[in-house]
Amino acid sequence: MKYVKKLSVGTLALLMLGNASLALAYKGEQYAKEATLTLEQARAVAVKAYPGDILEEELEHKLGGSGLRYSFDIRANHLTHEVAIDAKSGKVLLNERENSNED
Repeated sequence: MKYVKKLSVGTLALLMLGNASLALAYKGEQYAKEATLTLEQARAVAVKAYPGDILEEELEHKLGGSGLRYSFDIRANHLTHEVAIDAKSGKVLLNERENSNED
C-alpha cells in the first residue's frame, strides 16, 4: 500500500513539472527579443478582443502589421477564434472564427 502511494505522489509530481514547463514554452519563443510586447501583454490584448480560454499561442513572422505577431487560439461558448496581435504595436490584426467541425 505504501508503495502505491509513493508511486502516485511521484507520478503526480512529474506531471506537475511537465505542465509547468509547457506553460513556459510556446511556439516562436526564439523571436521574443524582436517583440515590443511580452507574451503576457499580448495575451491580455487577445483575451480582451475575444474573452475565453487560450488553447494555443505562437509568436510568428507573418505578413501584415510589423511582420511579427502573436497568434492565439481562444475558445469560448464552444467556438474557437484565432486572434492575432501585432508584437510591436499591440494592434489586433485578426479576430475571426476558426474553420472547423466543432459545432
